[in-house]
Amino acid sequence: MNIYHDIDQLPHFNNAVITIGTFDGVHKGHLQIIKQLVEEAKSINGTPVLITFYPHPKQIVGSGKNPLYIINTLTEKAALLSKAGIEHLVVVPFNKEFANQPAPEYISNFLVRCFKPHTIIIGYDHRFGKNREGDYHLLENFAPQFGYIVKEIPEQLLQNAIISSTKIRESLLSGDVTTANNFLGYQYFFSGIVIEGNKLGRTIGYPTANLFIEDENKLTPSNGVYAVEVVVEDMQDTFKGMMNIGIRPTVGGTKRVVEVNIFDFDEMIYGKKVTVQIVAKFRDEAKFNGLDELKKQLAQDKIEALSVF
Repeated sequence: MNIYHDIDQLPHFNNAVITIGTFDGVHKGHLQIIKQLVEEAKSINGTPVLITFYPHPKQIVGSGKNPLYIINTLTEKAALLSKAGIEHLVVVPFNKEFANQPAPEYISNFLVRCFKPHTIIIGYDHRFGKNREGDYHLLENFAPQFGYIVKEIPEQLLQNAIISSTKIRESLLSGDVTTANNFLGYQYFFSGIVIEGNKLGRTIGYPTANLFIEDENKLTPSNGVYAVEVVVEDMQDTFKGMMNIGIRPTVGGTKRVVEVNIFDFDEMIYGKKVTVQIVAKFRDEAKFNGLDELKKQLAQDKIEALSVF
């Protein structure tokens, strides 16, 4: 897949068929929109182009009352879009200046100048430009002048995509991994760099890889214990394991940590990138009466995790 970050250095796209959106999650709802984009381009021997924004627009122009945690980092999104069949991804740097351009200017100076689109596929309720004054109807009004065709993403398809993104975030934050994974169409995943912890786990027979999540906007699920699949940088195998997210109240912890016990694994992996795919959550975090009780619970947790697989 070709990824473009500079909108002033884009190549010529032959009969460009474009769609625009955040596509956070690249979930089942998004895949239906992508399918429509690709099929439309194929029907006119054109080039499908997906336009997205970074950072997420709501992080720039949102109310700021509640933080918006993203389902995918930009790198993750690009990989998922490539897998979905997108050949050209344009990542538009989103800032207040871009958000505040008048809607007619957005059409002429951004969409038309940069992409010379044959067809624009857009949702009926898509808004753009200063004060969100631009919409599907404005694009239609300018279509004769600029020579493009506007096609609408069906309302039900669009609503499914919107509902899915919201539901995925809500489900992960409440620990409902099953629902989140069902909407995604794949296991929710995140990556982190293995850092040194207090090495307590190894003293009770359950060494853990403590993960530093680099993107603070990446959604971390609710506190608790999970069955996970683990991919370690530079290693071919996928390992099974269990993960704890929380403050570790049994040992007087106060800082939220992410730690993974990889089954049947004894390699030193400090500094390596680890990707965790969440299969299921099987209990909330709890405080135990000392390390012996904790150790007994971890033994039970391992049995529980293995039963999930």
